Amino acid sequence: MSDTKTSLDSVVSIVYITPENAVFEEKNHFLTLQLTTTKEDGTSETANYDRVFLHRSFPYDHPEAYISVQDGDKNEIGMIAEIGQFPDSTASLLRGELARKYYSPVITAIHSVKDRYGYAYLHVATDSGEMDITLRDASRSMARVDERRVIITDIDGNRYDIPDITKLDRKSFRRIELYL
Repeated sequence: MSDTKTSLDSVVSIVYITPENAVFEEKNHFLTLQLTTTKEDGTSETANYDRVFLHRSFPYDHPEAYISVQDGDKNEIGMIAEIGQFPDSTASLLRGELARKYYSPVITAIHSVKDRYGYAYLHVATDSGEMDITLRDASRSMARVDERRVIITDIDGNRYDIPDITKLDRKSFRRIELYL
């Protein structure tokens, strides 16, 4: 029976990107990576990536841990276990890239909600100013992350965050209560 079992190591190979084997830089407003890995024979190999993309594996529970680093073709280069393990300058660069990718305004008040022909139109106040949001199927576009946190995704894929629905004023909560 052990002959037919495949070990996880032979199927999945994770390259961990650490301060010891990686150098991240910003060039021409793009994040670049120089990664040095050790082969099975003990020799080192250095690869340069002119542009890399960061993806959170657990964006809500662990926003700074388990960060997938991918090339332009969405092939995973490696995984950052924790951004905090990098020097401050590199960690700041990585955090800035993630903030740009995962930008989501925080909704502080909901002024109006109108339903028309299967779409919901919200006029909201956010930490980035007043906004109009269009949702297709509002019930599916508003997702509870936990008991208090709600993420709203509009028809263009933009995300809006309500970190704590209990902190919304009564009228704002009543306007979206039906969809939750």
